[in-house]
Amino acid sequence: MKESLYYGKILLFGEYGIIQDSMGLSIPYTDYNGQFLYSKSPSSYSTKSNQSLLNYYNHLVSLNKEGNLPCDLNLDKFKEELDQGLYFDSSIPQGFGIGSSGAIVAAIYDKYCGTNKIDANKQISNEDILVLKKIFSSLESYYHGTSSGLDPLICYLKIPVLIKSKNEIGTVGIPDSVEGKGAIFLLNTGQVGNTQPLVQHFLERCKEEGFRNMLKNKFKKYNDASIEAFLKNEGKSLLKNVKSLSKVLYEHFQPMIPKVYRQLWKEGIESNAYYLKLCGSGGGGFILGFTENFEVAQDKLSDYQIDVIHRF
Repeated sequence: MKESLYYGKILLFGEYGIIQDSMGLSIPYTDYNGQFLYSKSPSSYSTKSNQSLLNYYNHLVSLNKEGNLPCDLNLDKFKEELDQGLYFDSSIPQGFGIGSSGAIVAAIYDKYCGTNKIDANKQISNEDILVLKKIFSSLESYYHGTSSGLDPLICYLKIPVLIKSKNEIGTVGIPDSVEGKGAIFLLNTGQVGNTQPLVQHFLERCKEEGFRNMLKNKFKKYNDASIEAFLKNEGKSLLKNVKSLSKVLYEHFQPMIPKVYRQLWKEGIESNAYYLKLCGSGGGGFILGFTENFEVAQDKLSDYQIDVIHRF
């Protein structure tokens, strides 16, 4: 039996904001993926992955003993297959904000969930999505301390998801990529980001009234308008709002922007050649870029590794 592929994901919009009820838009990123395999002749990679899955299995056993397993997982089968050399073969880089742990959690749910499994399909209801998100939040918290459950949800459904609010999440169609001059791209910082301390810093700042007001009056406004423009395929409006969002991030989210990229970030805003924004929690990993003329942006960013994810 051929094992399913689970893709990475990109949170195009909504990083940090979805914690405070801004809108979010997350899409599968098929350039990176992972799947379960069995190692016939163990390598250091497969042995390490098998061991890390075994640690996760032990965590699930503990949850089960406490009566806190969020769904009916066949743990005996999981253990049996781990003993047979099961590992997760993944090209999704860890700590880059594109869903490395999300893919593992989605794969485990898909493979081992029994009686109450919710199938992934394009017509899935808002209720089922919220149930899945809650299950995934519990299953993924092993990796991050806390988890929204959003990453495994995208990896499991394999279709774009629009977060309108904490209780309103649905699948959504996004415009086709066309051969236009405009582009959305990923810039690889080559550094691993550490989510937990950055989220902690953000939550601390949220205790300040001024910061909360900025989130509501600026961040949420430009973030939500960017999503609406992107979904309507309105390039000019998208770029205008992303520029404003990029400025807000530069002014208020400095710890999330790796030091060596702060000048580059500022240059984009000042020259209008490109606009950068966080991809996930920041601190490293990938940075998202938006431009109305990819050739100009590419020229300015020629020293960096760039992958185009959408053209318009």
